[in-house]
Formats: sequence, C-alpha cells, structure tokens
Amino acid sequence: MTHHPRRALLATATALALSATLAGPGLAAPAGPAAPARPAAPAGPGAPEGTYTNAVSDAFSDTYADPAVIQGKDGWWYAYATADPLYAGQEPGIGHITRTRDWATWDYVGTIFDDTNRPVWAEESAGLWAPDIRYVDGRYVLYFTVTDTTRNPGEDSAIGVATSADPAGPWVPADEPIVAPRQLDDGRFLWTFDPAGFTSTDGRQWLYYGSYFGGLEVTEVSADGLTPVGEPTQVAINDRYEGAYVVEHDGWYYLMGSSANCCAGPATGYSVFAGRSKDPRGPFLDADGLDLSASVTGGTTVLTQNGNSWVGAGHHSVLTDATGQDFIVYHAIDRDEPWLTDPFGINRRPMLLDRLDWIDGWPRTNAGAGPSEGPQPLPVTTSLLPGDPADPATSFTGMSTGQDPQGGDVGVLEGTATSRAKAPRDAARVRLDVRAEDTLTLTLGAHPKKVRVTYDGAAGELRTAVVMGAKKVVDESVTPLPPGQGWRTLTVEAGRRAVTAEVSASDLHDPMAVTGASFPGFSLASAPVTLTGADTRVDNLSVQHPATPVTEPAPVPQVGDVIFSDSFDGGLDDTWQWVRPDDGITVADGDLVWPLRSVDAVGGTNTGALLLRDMPEGDWIAETELTLDLGEDTVRNYQQAGLIVHEDDDDFARLGSVAIWNTRTVEYGRELAVAEGDDRTIYAGAIIGAPAPTMSMRIAHTTGAEGEHVYRAGISRDGTSWVWGAAWTFPAGTDPRLGLYAGGGAEPPVDARFHELTVYESAP
Repeated sequence: MTHHPRRALLATATALALSATLAGPGLAAPAGPAAPARPAAPAGPGAPEGTYTNAVSDAFSDTYADPAVIQGKDGWWYAYATADPLYAGQEPGIGHITRTRDWATWDYVGTIFDDTNRPVWAEESAGLWAPDIRYVDGRYVLYFTVTDTTRNPGEDSAIGVATSADPAGPWVPADEPIVAPRQLDDGRFLWTFDPAGFTSTDGRQWLYYGSYFGGLEVTEVSADGLTPVGEPTQVAINDRYEGAYVVEHDGWYYLMGSSANCCAGPATGYSVFAGRSKDPRGPFLDADGLDLSASVTGGTTVLTQNGNSWVGAGHHSVLTDATGQDFIVYHAIDRDEPWLTDPFGINRRPMLLDRLDWIDGWPRTNAGAGPSEGPQPLPVTTSLLPGDPADPATSFTGMSTGQDPQGGDVGVLEGTATSRAKAPRDAARVRLDVRAEDTLTLTLGAHPKKVRVTYDGAAGELRTAVVMGAKKVVDESVTPLPPGQGWRTLTVEAGRRAVTAEVSASDLHDPMAVTGASFPGFSLASAPVTLTGADTRVDNLSVQHPATPVTEPAPVPQVGDVIFSDSFDGGLDDTWQWVRPDDGITVADGDLVWPLRSVDAVGGTNTGALLLRDMPEGDWIAETELTLDLGEDTVRNYQQAGLIVHEDDDDFARLGSVAIWNTRTVEYGRELAVAEGDDRTIYAGAIIGAPAPTMSMRIAHTTGAEGEHVYRAGISRDGTSWVWGAAWTFPAGTDPRLGLYAGGGAEPPVDARFHELTVYESAP
C-alpha cells in the first residue's frame, strides 16, 4: 500500500500500528521523463560473484514500493511498483516498470500510466497504486488500485484492470473498475486496495483485494481475468491485513497479507503473515489453527524485521528461480534513511529480495531470519545446457528457430530434438514455455529407466509416467488442462523416486494443473533431454539441478539460568521503580493486579503508570505471564497490557495484548524521534501474533555490531511453544529499563493480572 490521506479509522495512537492517518497527498501527477538506469548496485567489498545486496532496486531508484514481478514470455523479469517518485526530488510517476535478466543489472522501462492512458474513471487527484501482474489467456493483465473514482463524491477506492500484449506495455485500462467502490449504509466506502490475481489448480481465476477498513475479500473472475463472477467472500478480518498475495504449495493455498502501518518512517513495523486452506475462498488458518477472519486473528509470520537496518518489510510478491528455489520480493525501510524527502513525508521504501523457505509447511523468509543485509546468492536464471534459454534451438539438435510476437526467438519442433548436453543424474528440473494449443512430450533419463511428461493441448491433458524398459509404464498420472490461449509454463522436476509436473500461465506459484508419478527405487541416469512435437513451439527453456530445500528454521532466543524473578507473592521486590504510580495497582493473591485506566504513553499524553527495573549487562531474556481477558468481537479500544522497554517517555518499545476495534492481537509498538535533531515523535508497531486470555511474553536483548541494543519479541499462548517476531533497536549509549505497563481504556472494567516477571541469561 502507498501513502493515503486516510480518514481517522482508528481513534488513538495505539491504533497507528494498524491503520494510521498517513501524511502526504494522493499521488497522481503526470509522469516525467523516464529515469535513466543506474549501474547495478555492487554486492559489497569482497563479495563473491553471483551475489546481490539489498536493496536490489538501488540500481535504478531511491524507492520502489509494493513490488509485483513476473517473468515475461520474452525471457526478461519485470518488476512493477506503486505511484511514488522514482528518485527524491522527482514528481511521482503513475506506477513504474523495470526489468532484469539476472536480478543483478536492470533497465528502467518507464511508467505504467501517463496522460494518454490514465483510466478515465479515476479522479485527477486519485492515486494509482499497488499493481499486480499476471499472464492470463495470452495477454498480460495488470490489476491496480484507484483511490478515488468519478462515480461518487469522496474517496471511493476501487480496483482497475488493464491489459497489454507486452509486459512493458502500452497498457489499455478497462472502461470500468473490475471491483467497484463498496459503500456502506452510512455512506462510507470500504478500502478497496491492493489487488492480487491467482489461478487455482482447477484453472479458475480469482482476485483478492481489500485492506484494514473492510478486510480482505476474494472473488472469482472470468477466464480472461477481466470480469467478476459470483459473490465475493471475506477471507480476513477488518483492521488486520492488506497487500494480499496467494500461492499454491503442496496442495495448499497460502493467503499472505501485510499487517500494521506501512509508512511510519523509522517506527514502521509492517510485516507479512500467512494462513492456508484447501479452497481459494478459505477459511485460511495459521500454523496454530487460528483463522485469519477471527477476532483473535490468526497469522503465521512469513517476514518481519530482525534488528538490522531494515524495518517495515512487507507488501510482497513471490518468484521461483530455475532451480525451484522461491524468493520473496518486498519493500522495506532503512531505519537510518526512512524518508524520501522530509520527515512525515513520503517514506523511502526500496525493493528487497530474499530467499523464501518452506519450514514445516510454512513460508519463512531466510528460514525465519528475516531481511538480509549482506551479500546473498542471486536467483538462478541460467541453464546447464549450452546456448541461450531464450532461444532453445541453440541448446538442442533437431530444433529450428522461429519467431513469436511475445516470445521473440522460439524453438520449433518437427519431430524429436535432443539437448546438446546431458541433464544431471539423480535429479533434474526443467522449465519451458509451450503454446497452449500445442502438444509436447519431454523425456528425462536413459534406457531402461525414464520419466515422460506430455503436455497435450489438443486433448486438454497433462500426463506423467515412469517408464521401465522399452514400453512398460510402472506408474502414470493424468490431470485435465483448462482451455486457453497464449503461452503456458511447464515445469518438470524428477528425482530418485518421483516426477512432478506443473502447468501455469503466470508461473507465479499458481499452477492450473499439477500431476506426478512415482516408483520406489527409481533413479535417473545422466542423459540428454528429448522433446517431441509436431509444429510445437517452445521457449525460455532451462535445465538445472533442483534446489536443496532449507528445512531447519533459523535459531531463536533460548533461555538460560535465572538472573532475577519476582512472583508477586509477598509484595514488590525493592528493585522495582515506579513512574507515575497508581494507588489502585496492588499485589494480591500472588499477582500484580493492575486495573486498566484510560491512559496512554504515546505522543504527548504520557499518563500511564509504568513499573520498571534496571537490566543487567549483556544478553538476557525477560518473561512475564499475565492474564488479560479482552473477550472477542466487541470494540474495547484500546485495552492492553504487557512488557515495555523504556529509555524515556518519547523513546520506548512495548509488547502488549491489545484490543483494536474487533480484533485481538499482540502488538510490539515503538515510539521514537522521527529524525536526529527533530523533537517530534512517531509511534507505530509490528504485530507478533494472537493473544490468549492467559499468555506469556518475552523480550530478548542482544547487542548489535555497532553497540546498539536489539530487543526481539516472543509470545506463547500455552507457556510452552513460542512464536518469535519483530525486533526493535535502541542506539548505543542508551540504557533502557524494562518493566510492565497496562492501560488504553477503562471500559468495560477489567484487571490485568501479572503472575510473574523473570529475567534469564540468554542460552548460547
């Protein structure tokens, strides 16, 4: 999502973490001339060849938010961004397009829209945001947000759609929104933002959209991706998610959404969470079985900040390289350079790239380690075969070169073609594009053990088989292919025991057909790849070793010996220090009993009581168990309680179970100065997960490379299993205290009961 002069949906500073009123006008000024491409950003001194260093968009821009990516049928990777200025000091373009062959060097293509093709139904002052790119039925389909239409007075956001034969454009927008403004009975309009297309494994097309005011919805759309079909279904609750993106993995549909404030400068805690379902309409449940549509809102962490330079990581897309390794493409904010111009202006949100791993069935960025800062291996975009993947005839004998309006140089089969080099033994991954109506058979291995995959566009079938000897098929599987036009991507991965094949139009983790076959003990010999067809066209063909999946999660903090503990069974330990004491807070029945008041520590209020203590040198983990029953569904803004790291009243981080409108969540908020030498403060936060009436919270302290204090948050709903989330940093030279807080609202009356506070050494 991009900058928007939002109405004050959430009424207090606590709610800024989810949907603050953001500074800055809607962006829709005419685009200036195309910016020249910069040299590729170096990976850093001494970095090995074949690496990159975030942010990948530094090669061609200062900011590149809400990125969407696709590999075009011409072989280039294209990245699309929202309507911010490309560089500081420029006028905003109306969306941007850039492209790369290798994710290391970039060509800036230009803006998505200009005065000649801007949608006629968009107000002149409207922002055109958050593009999503797909290839549907032989052409490129671009979905985008329009913040204000000519249909109604006021900000009546809607989803637009445009088409092009070429991923670089020109784009022709439809005459009407594909998702019209959604008006409530009281005249307000729901936030119809952040579209994301998707194809399910039965070939049906879907469109996800929405934001905090209204939640996320999905509607089926027509086979060409341009017209809604049937009624929409809500898939995520109000006030929690935006920036939807859906992928299929191992038979599950994963709905991922960004949460919290996208654009709060150095206090931005934007993060990505996921739920999964067997149906593209949900319900989507997280790893703990919690529903993304429930009041106690579910969501398994996919991407969140880890204490390095990058904060506010979110609004993402997903790509897969030639080896089958997934990557997440997203924007984030450098906390040391958060503004494109002035504080409270446009946030500088460059595009980042990181490995996306599947850990115990869930997507995790760098296995859960979060955004990278140093050199990382580039996505593999090459082939083990000699020649040019964009011209397969250079890699095969028996194949001629033809021309295609979208693909450029393509291979043409009239019989059988054989690769000029062998595929790897034991396991291989082949990716190629084939015309939807053509028929192609791909064979891997050598006599007597082969795998055979047939894309049969004429019959509408995808077939896989394991073959022993000349003809004996020991296992075979067939699945239907939906009708269509244009190019499709066929991906085949064969290993020791199985072969899997997928067909997709966009190749964005959204297969329209999946099939496979297996045979115990089967292994591939190293042999040439053979392709067979009659007037069959193929393009963008690569052969690679399959990626070795990362299956172990990144390390998380572990507790060691106890340094300090207070179980509140005989009064407060004398090492505690009160800030703004409240006589109503008592120790009773082995608990610290804290009645909630209408108080807060955010901004200039500084009215809430705090109970703090000095902390030891070195690394440690502080834990509290508390009971705070916030109920469900009803509005109890913004009752909360938890742990606080407190340097002073304008420089703190707090981890609390909190009611925000009809959601219940655990928020890790941060207040700090907007910039060095600027007395103004800003508050926002990150979401850690879902609360429970009785739960435990931890904050783990480590010291960063520059002497900074890094504080990472963790929560447990059962006191046994822990979820670790975002980290906030405090500068070197500060000496924050840690303690307890509660407040946010006195109605209905409720007590927070703290059962204990324990400080542990961090285990090695």
